[in-house]
Amino acid sequence: MTAALEATALSKRFHRVWALRDCSVQVPAGHITALVGPNGAGKTTLLNLAIGLLAPSAGAIETLGWDPQRQPERVLERVGYVPQERPLYPDFTVGETLHMGRALNPRWDEAATRSRLLRRGIPVDRRVRDLSGGQRAQVSLALALGKRPELLLLDEPAAALDPLARRELLTELVETVAADGTTVLLSSHLIADVERVCDHLVILSQGRVQLAGDIDALREQHRLLVGPRMDPAVAAADPAVVSARHAGRETALLVRRDGATPPAGWRSEPVSLEELVLAYLANPAAGAPPPPTLVEAAS
Repeated sequence: MTAALEATALSKRFHRVWALRDCSVQVPAGHITALVGPNGAGKTTLLNLAIGLLAPSAGAIETLGWDPQRQPERVLERVGYVPQERPLYPDFTVGETLHMGRALNPRWDEAATRSRLLRRGIPVDRRVRDLSGGQRAQVSLALALGKRPELLLLDEPAAALDPLARRELLTELVETVAADGTTVLLSSHLIADVERVCDHLVILSQGRVQLAGDIDALREQHRLLVGPRMDPAVAAADPAVVSARHAGRETALLVRRDGATPPAGWRSEPVSLEELVLAYLANPAAGAPPPPTLVEAAS
């Protein structure tokens, strides 16, 4: 697997709080990878480290093979980044926004960018402040894609968008990857959107990578077992059990397939992506490595 982004024991501390701690992960090139986790898990911090807006406290990160701190010009030229707040100048027209993008990016593709906005029905003479939320999201995405990036980083791009605007945004991502081979790392809370467009998954929990891999392979590696009610303490003690639900006379266990064979009378069912993600988010200890001993980065 060729990695577009690789973090090794990556850690970031803000005063006494660790936003990321011993985070090691690879984002495969040419795929759409979902970055999933609760608020405060370190998703935005990881994206900011990848683009060079933050420096690591420990460990290392490479973006497209370069260090974002030591080789920022190589990274910034090839990476598009759309933060959650979508920082556009409200008094600029869309055309002036594109002019800014053209002036700042040597790889800028003016024709493709204007065509992309035209297909979405966004007039270039309208001021940004007069656009809808969905239109502003499309302008932000167009600005990032106009750079012809090899890697596109998106922080909650569909947040606060209505269903139609979300669908248009996700369609744009899929078309871009298919046409240009762009790698996308997409931070999102919306599991339905992740399932629709992503083929790789990274779950962050408490600043660490809890689970990562191809989505189909991860689903295949887990099963939902349903059978007679069992002692909750027994289920909790089994390392193969990711989550357990006990209701009435029945127990449902989401388990890793490398665990013991279930007893007779239990039925085995495939796991949906939503079940898989929610099971891990509800149990931060599942799949988590032991706490690391950190070595501070040299100042």
